[in-house]
Amino acid sequence: MKVTDQEIHEFIKLAIEEDIKDGDHSSLACIPSSESGKAKLLVKQDGILAGVELAEKIFKFFDSSSSLEVLMKDGDSMKYGDIAFYVSGNTHAILKAERLVLNCMQRMSAIATRTHEVASLISDLHTKVLDTRKTTPLLRFLEKWAVRIGGGVNHRFGLYDMIMLKDNHIDYAGGIEKAITKTNQYLKDNNKSLKIEIETRNLEEVKEVLKYGNVDRIMLDNFSYDDTRTAIKLIDGKYETEASGGITKETVRNYAECGVDFVSMGALTHSVKNLDLSLKAV
Repeated sequence: MKVTDQEIHEFIKLAIEEDIKDGDHSSLACIPSSESGKAKLLVKQDGILAGVELAEKIFKFFDSSSSLEVLMKDGDSMKYGDIAFYVSGNTHAILKAERLVLNCMQRMSAIATRTHEVASLISDLHTKVLDTRKTTPLLRFLEKWAVRIGGGVNHRFGLYDMIMLKDNHIDYAGGIEKAITKTNQYLKDNNKSLKIEIETRNLEEVKEVLKYGNVDRIMLDNFSYDDTRTAIKLIDGKYETEASGGITKETVRNYAECGVDFVSMGALTHSVKNLDLSLKAV
């Protein structure tokens, strides 16, 4: 899902309200409001760079006449000491934008780096790495953007763009048959065209899903390697398959080699440590 200018605009407005309110008094106190300046984005940690495109939009929001000399683009490998870009423009605007740019780029770069590490481990296989909804509230669009930059694939963006029948849905609905039947009827009644994914907890549930069909993807949640391979044989290409549940860098290749189409990992977004970037006046 491509991030829209409107989403970015609204995000920046909310960030300004949180951080600036009635003014950046540090800058107002000691720097003439008409002064121009230049700064560089300094890389202080190895990884995958993400957020350059966003940074330019943030700087432009504060000062439409600002300009970026981009030396490194989103998705580039970066190392300590690199300069990603130079920004020139109104000094007050640069200082007001500084922390928002860094906060976004540091987190996005961390997510892109983690995703790149994982995706590289299975790049020779057909399996794709998926993110999840385990994201920071209101920052999901940035975090999923970073996953794409790092070489991963976005799962559904939210509850509205794909149906995922997880264990609780199945249990509340009264079982797999009822969950599938009711869901397909709901889509028909409401004239909606959404893909259906259903979670399975064991091989018996896989067999039950295969009995009733009418889904697009089967999730194999917390399956062992042996059970994953067995499930793939049972499904036999009839539906997309996804391995999920505590998958790590150490286990992702083993699951991919079982033949699943996707491996989903909440760890791409929920537990990364921001990379170290800095904006310095020049």
